[in-house]
Amino acid sequence: MPQRDKRSVSFPPELAEAIDRAAREAGTTFSAWLSEAATRRLRAEQGRRAMAAWERDNGPLTEAELAEGVARAHRLLSTEPEDMSRGA
Repeated sequence: MPQRDKRSVSFPPELAEAIDRAAREAGTTFSAWLSEAATRRLRAEQGRRAMAAWERDNGPLTEAELAEGVARAHRLLSTEPEDMSRGA
């Protein structure tokens, strides 16, 4: 089993209940659900930082480039496209 750090965290009761439900529906534990959510958030932030750095060096992406990137990401993630307008 991989090594784990134990942390004590506090949540508003409604949020803790929502996480409990989501974890049960996913067939996982509260901790595993939070770990996956945190991992996704960190990856998303890393991607945003990389995009910002690229745009600083190369100029802003065009709307067509942004739309192509969003479509490609959705295909790779096998999800339905959402409104991914800039700044969202």
